[in-house]
Amino acid sequence: MIKSPLEDIHFPQYRKYSNNKNYFKIYSAHEFEEVQVIGTKHIRRSVKAIQFPEKNLIIDLLLLKHENILVINRKEYEKLT
Repeated sequence: MIKSPLEDIHFPQYRKYSNNKNYFKIYSAHEFEEVQVIGTKHIRRSVKAIQFPEKNLIIDLLLLKHENILVINRKEYEKLT
């Protein structure tokens, strides 16, 4: 049986884009929270991944599929709140 690369991941996980405009708290392979930084405002949205693009986004974030995705810690994420 093939093992999923997501099996050994412990949640929550934290990520951001290298431009410091989008921060993510990933609760599971199916749910995340995103904070968008627009000027001095922070817009928070919670997402339950139902559609294919949302599911792919979570996988990309967890597996660092793009060079602009960076791992951060809880402390950096919580500075936004």
